[in-house]
Order: sequence, then C-alpha cells, then structure tokens
Amino acid sequence: MKSQSLAFRQIEWWIVTSAILTAFIFILFGYQPRSYNDSGQEIFKFTSRLIILATLYSAFHLIHMVLIPKYQVETKKLPSVVWMVVIGLASFAVSAIFGYNANLIKAPFPAFYLGTVVLYICFLLGSHVLSQALTPPKVRDFQLYNISRLIFVYLFVFLFLLQLNPIVSDGPSIIFGIFIPLIFVASLFNFFLVYGKRKQGLIKQSRSYNWGLMALILIVFMIISAEANQEEIFFIGGLGTVAFIQVLFFPLTSLLFKKYDSYIGQITSLSTQVNQGSANLSFLKSQINPHFLFNALNTLYGSALTENAEKTSDGIQKLGDMMRFMLHENLQDKISIKREIEYLQNYLDIQLLRFGKEPNLELSIQIQEDFCEGEIAPMMLIPFIENAFKHGISTKNKSWIKINLRCLKGSIHLDVVNSVHPKKATEDPKDESGIGLENVRKRLELLYPQAHSLTIVGNDAEHFVHFSLQLK
Repeated sequence: MKSQSLAFRQIEWWIVTSAILTAFIFILFGYQPRSYNDSGQEIFKFTSRLIILATLYSAFHLIHMVLIPKYQVETKKLPSVVWMVVIGLASFAVSAIFGYNANLIKAPFPAFYLGTVVLYICFLLGSHVLSQALTPPKVRDFQLYNISRLIFVYLFVFLFLLQLNPIVSDGPSIIFGIFIPLIFVASLFNFFLVYGKRKQGLIKQSRSYNWGLMALILIVFMIISAEANQEEIFFIGGLGTVAFIQVLFFPLTSLLFKKYDSYIGQITSLSTQVNQGSANLSFLKSQINPHFLFNALNTLYGSALTENAEKTSDGIQKLGDMMRFMLHENLQDKISIKREIEYLQNYLDIQLLRFGKEPNLELSIQIQEDFCEGEIAPMMLIPFIENAFKHGISTKNKSWIKINLRCLKGSIHLDVVNSVHPKKATEDPKDESGIGLENVRKRLELLYPQAHSLTIVGNDAEHFVHFSLQLK
C-alpha cells in the first residue's frame, strides 16, 4: 500500500464489472416481462435495456482495457484514437436507437450517454491529476495516492450508475451509494473497535463499542418508527438489523480479520526469516577477513626474522584459535560470553604485534571480565573493534584507540573511541571491516529486539561507539 501504486486499471475494471452485473440483475428481476403481460413492446423494452447496458460495458472494456493501454505504449497514436471514436459512435448509435424506440428516452439523443462520456473523461483527467500530485517524489510514499484513487474510482462508479437510472432504475445506485459504504464503515468499526479491542485483550471496551452501536441502531429505528407511526419498522428493521449484525455480519467479518491477521503474521515471519538469512549470509561471507589474515601472517613472518621464536609461536597460536573460532563456534546460534571475549583478546593481541611499536599510536584497552556470565550471539563485539583499527590508525598522524569492555549482572557494555583520518584515494569505499556496522544493526534488530542499545557518533576527528546488550 505504501511502497507502490496499486494496479488501478484492473481494480477499475472489477468495480465497473461488479456495478454492471448488479444492474443486469436488477433488469432481469425488475423488468422481466410477465406471462400475463408479455406484449411485443414490453419484450422489446426489456431486451433494449440489456442491449444498451451490454453495449456500454463493451465500449468501456475496449477503450479502458485495450485501446488506452495501447495508446500509452505505441508511438503511432492515431489508430488507437480512431478506434476510440469508432467505438464511441457505435455505442452512441446503439443507445440512441434502442433507447428511443423502446421509449426509455423521450428524445432521439440519449442524454444519459452524453453524461456517461463526460463523466468518463473527467475520471481520466482526475486520475491523471492524482497520479501527478500524490505520487513520489511529490509525497513520501504511495499510501495517500492509493487511498485517494480508490475513493475516486468508487465515486466514478456511483455517478455512472446514477446516469443509468433511465435504463436500469435507482436500485444499483442505492446499493453502491448507501449499502456498500455502510457495510464498509461497519467493517471498519468492527476491525478497530470491536474485534480490534478484543484482540488487544480489552474485552470490556470491545463489548461497550459493540452494544453501544446496537443501542444507537435501535434508537434510530425507534425514532423512524415513531415518526411514521408504524411499529413494524422498529421490530422488523431495527431488531432485524441488530440480529443480522450480531449473528452474521460481525462473526463473518471477524473470521475474515482473523484470516487476515494470520496471513500478515506468516508474511512477517517469512520476512524475518529472509532478513535473518540474508544477514547471516553476509555475516558468513565476511567472517574471515582475508586482508586481516594476510597482514597478520606477514607480521608473524617479520617477527620470526627479528624476534625470538617464543613470541612468534604465541602469535601463531592466537591466530589459530581465532581461525578455529571463526570456522566452528562462529556457526552456533549462541556461545559463552567468555569465549567471545577470549576471541576479542586474541584479536587485540595480534593487532598489538602489528601496531604496538607505532610511535604515533596511543592504545588504551580495559577489559573487565567480572560478572561476564551467560551466552551471546557470536561476533557481536568484534566489528566495533575491527572498525576502530581499520579507520583509527595512521602511520603519519597522531592516532588513538580506547576500548572499555565491562559486564554487569545480566548485561555487557562496550565503549570504543578512535581517531579518524582522511581516507586514502586508493581505498575502496566498499571495503568494509569485519561484518560491517550496518549488518550488526540488522543482526541486533533480529536477535535482540528492544534488548540492546547502540549509539554511534562521529565527527572529523573522532569516532565514538557505545554498545549495551541485555544477555538472555
């Protein structure tokens, strides 16, 4: 409803078709010649009503569903225009001949036909104006346009049925002008105030709205009955309406609403699963950063040449632990919070091998593991640290990275502050660190809705992250 425009050409066809079928039913049951009065004129009059109605509908279908779409896509417009004129003149001739000869109209010129044509042209112009004024980028989304266009379509059909009164009767226009809007309003009343409140657990409010509406209906019919001095209006009309609503209408619409809620729930669940699968796919694709592993191995190789083997072997062991974590534990839904912190410490130790002797870098790392109990989804903490090392270190300018990780009972908190430096001209903007902060947001929304807090603030000199998570 919001994201895109509805298929209004098909909607318009279905609404007009429903109106025409209603008119056909009224002609068949309201003007059908009786066996004792089946004169030739009556039969001709009855047949003429059906022929005129079928002609108008055929003209609408050919112009609205065939020629106008063809006119909009083809470069040569003239053939479509010629066919529209031909169909218009032919339907005009049929309406005039049968309408006048059957005494449905008093003059050879069918005024109802002219009114229908003018109404249809106004409808096309109005639809075009709505599409120009109420669709993006003029407005935020398509919701206002879709609602306005639906109301406009229904108004057009109602006025079209009024034009057909000389041919049909006022029955179809009464149905589309009074009964269908009343049914729609009653359905909305049930959805929001009776069924809706009951779904929310507000049983008393639901009953109040339900019986309040019934009382209002009875009062209205009581007044009408008193004015007309006919008690049967109240007993048949009022009590019959209340019985119809309570026994048939509200239960039926409530059943439809339940089916609708179930359908929406299934869509939401599937959408959540798709989003989670997409997030996990991005997560798995990027969990092993090739650039980081390549740099780490180069660092260990340099250490092996210049330092003792003990330090090098320690680095290799930490890297092995990290790789085992990423390839095995990383695939689990939840892991121990202590294991997550252990992976984080291994990452920091290897980064210290790379940057520990940088004269322009100030590192401050505080990790308090007290009260760090419970489980967490893997790789929730490392993206913020990776991001700090990727963007916070410069070999030429003063740099700093400050990390503070602490646990409280039932929660974990991480603060990361790093310096910011201009990006290199050769740096690929798509080269994100770790799983990317945006993917972390998506995973948090899916796995920890309303159980996390993430604040990211940055300026030209510094980048700050505060992350808090309630552990289940």
